[in-house]
Amino acid sequence: MNVSESIWIALDAVRSQKMRSSLTLLSIGIGVFAIIASTGITGTLQNALTGQLADLGENSFLIQRTPTIQFGNSWRKYRKRPNISLEQANEFKERMTLTNLISVSNTSPGFTIKSGLESTNPDVSLIGIDEMYFLVNAPMLRDGRPVTEQDVALISNVALVGTDVVKSLFSDGKSLGRSITIKNQEFTIVGELEPKGGVLGQSQDNRVLVPISVYVKYYTPWWDASVDISVKSIAKEAQPATMDEAIGAMRLIRECKPWDENNFELDGNEAIGGQFANLSVAILAVAWISGIGALAAAGIGIMNMMLVSVQERTREIGVRKALGAKRKWIVRQFLVESVTLCQLGGLTGVIGGIGTTWLVSYYLQQSMPNLQFEIPWFAVVFSVVVCTMIGIGFGLYPAYKAAGLDPIEALRHE
Repeated sequence: MNVSESIWIALDAVRSQKMRSSLTLLSIGIGVFAIIASTGITGTLQNALTGQLADLGENSFLIQRTPTIQFGNSWRKYRKRPNISLEQANEFKERMTLTNLISVSNTSPGFTIKSGLESTNPDVSLIGIDEMYFLVNAPMLRDGRPVTEQDVALISNVALVGTDVVKSLFSDGKSLGRSITIKNQEFTIVGELEPKGGVLGQSQDNRVLVPISVYVKYYTPWWDASVDISVKSIAKEAQPATMDEAIGAMRLIRECKPWDENNFELDGNEAIGGQFANLSVAILAVAWISGIGALAAAGIGIMNMMLVSVQERTREIGVRKALGAKRKWIVRQFLVESVTLCQLGGLTGVIGGIGTTWLVSYYLQQSMPNLQFEIPWFAVVFSVVVCTMIGIGFGLYPAYKAAGLDPIEALRHE
């Protein structure tokens, strides 16, 4: 009996025992799906994050009350930290000597912007900024002017709007000089932002920028009264010294004792990327362990299927041995059948995993056109190899049991 015939026998076993085969193959498919989907999705998200961090600039870092990415119950450690006030941020600007590229900002989601009879959905992000915001961060102006130092000092009700807000409020697409209302406060639009697309499915154009002094006066939420400080070093090689000076200045301003930990977080691009990488490793570890566990459990199901197959085909095996079939031929036949069953289940998992990764990439590409879909080839090859090993490992016992049958006793089997 050749290999192709053994494969057809395995497929026929699947057809004849649909329920039992489906449950076993489903276990293999779930295990492979978990491995491929988790690898593909985390890789896609990592590429998306890398692209967004590149937009921030390699010389920039962020000072804030809590870390950008938090794990588990780590928020308990940070909840008692005092807020970084606007006054502290302004003092920080005065103390820094290695760079003057320092911006103060804060963001709150969920605002409704109105103009006349038109209004946006309640999902607009309101961002308080200062005059240095456009020098430190990536946003660009398409039209109009930025927030000035005078706007911040005089607490002027001026605003810059994203293109999504313009589309929602002004049918003619013209926004400069027009008025908008944000929670009973009227603002004059002085600038329109360049379209940015989105990150992780969230639009970066659905936002309104106002002077940080106005933001703190009218819109600072009780649960997030702390401002963020963005710092950009003069050159890449100057960044370590700039970060050291920033830490020292913040510790003095926030009255940290020499033995105290920092009661603020300083996150650079590498730190944020490292935090996400740690999260990705944790997700991958759980998914891969679960997937391999599911594959091992499925291997037991494969062994059970093959033992039942040996039992059902005992007389056939006896006839083959009586006609001169060698033990190694019978062992090979059952191993090929076992591996075929594993690969059939693995194929469903590969298709499901790649399909899910493609769907996630397609969804993200709506806001990030430059994001590329990539098949996680390492995970695919690993899954195929593991399925083959499981087929061989869990098929050996049934195969040798079949090969070891006494031909006379096998021929008497009913």
